[in-house]
Amino acid sequence: MKKLSLVKKIFLFLVLGISIGLLCGVNNIQFPVRILATFSGLFASFLSFVIPLIIIGFIIPSIATLGNKSGKGLFITTIIAYTSTLIAGFLAYLVGATVLPKLINGAVALSETGQAIEPYFNIEIPPIMNVMSALTLAFILGIGLSRIKNSTMLSVAEEFNEIVLMIVTKIIIPIVPIYIGCVFAKLSYSGEIFNTLRSFGIVYLILFLLQLVYIVIQYCIAGAVKKENPFKLIKNMIPAYITAVGTQSSAATIPVTLECSRKHGISEEVLDFVIPLGATIHLAGDTITLVITSMAVMYMNGQTPTFSMIIPFIFMLGITMVAAPGVPGGGVMAALGLLESMLGFGAVEKSIMIALHAAQDSFGTATNVTGDGAIAIIVDYIINRKNDDIQENEECINM
Repeated sequence: MKKLSLVKKIFLFLVLGISIGLLCGVNNIQFPVRILATFSGLFASFLSFVIPLIIIGFIIPSIATLGNKSGKGLFITTIIAYTSTLIAGFLAYLVGATVLPKLINGAVALSETGQAIEPYFNIEIPPIMNVMSALTLAFILGIGLSRIKNSTMLSVAEEFNEIVLMIVTKIIIPIVPIYIGCVFAKLSYSGEIFNTLRSFGIVYLILFLLQLVYIVIQYCIAGAVKKENPFKLIKNMIPAYITAVGTQSSAATIPVTLECSRKHGISEEVLDFVIPLGATIHLAGDTITLVITSMAVMYMNGQTPTFSMIIPFIFMLGITMVAAPGVPGGGVMAALGLLESMLGFGAVEKSIMIALHAAQDSFGTATNVTGDGAIAIIVDYIINRKNDDIQENEECINM
């Protein structure tokens, strides 16, 4: 079991949970599903408690560390990466709002009678603060610590980050497949789970196509800047894309991304700065996934995601996921708080989002990594153009 990847574990427990739910539903046996419902309720309470800690633990050291790095390269790269993430989110919303209502029947996913199954007991674990308070505190402390040299509090924040990361990697991520299996056992108790899974297949097709289209858009812009064929540039990045599919981590793919991006003819000093930073702050692929899947879950639940609801979510998503750890499932874990506070997702919706995200996490990460090469081309053009202008002005003065 330990040798299985996260995706394989989730798929295994998903099938097991659905099988148990259907078997118990047909034979009208409640106690196995009630046991699973009890476990999922306890884990959901623990997860709600940990979400503010994840936000604080990830965001404070990330912002403080970024702030300590000086130079226009940081500013330019951050602006371009965040803009790319926002554009990806806006594009995902437009496609989702246009296509999903025509393909998904309302009230498919979450209106099943399986919700009538009650756990044997509940233990409430109230969070120490709500999500927005955690975000605000993290931003204030992160920005403040970035201005203090040799800060002792920054060391504390970094150690707290390590503790939270251990909780995520050693407890939450390993238990998540079991949790999802328990939730889907309860969902399948009514026997309507197959309509839900069929709708998910449509969602995956849309987001995969959209991720590929967005990669082409990024390289069309980069190709226009560099005056090269964008598909030739994309071809250079294929090894990085494939590696990211295998590792599910932008950070783990950095060496391959660097090697592939060198084929673009980018200056070494820009390359060595932009690619590692992009692996942390450029999350266009994850944004496309989370926007499309969250909208799909809302449509399945009979809700209509409006522009005024989704756009603030996209802006906050681009900031919050900067702190997502370089481990499989890190992006959705960092976004759970926003899904809860801004879109009103409960335990069932969040578990579905974790399952949806995990099943395609490899391709979302690959989209992020491939886009980092395009960003490196644009940043290299901006910085070197400015340097060339300065050099030309100095030559004119000397003449």
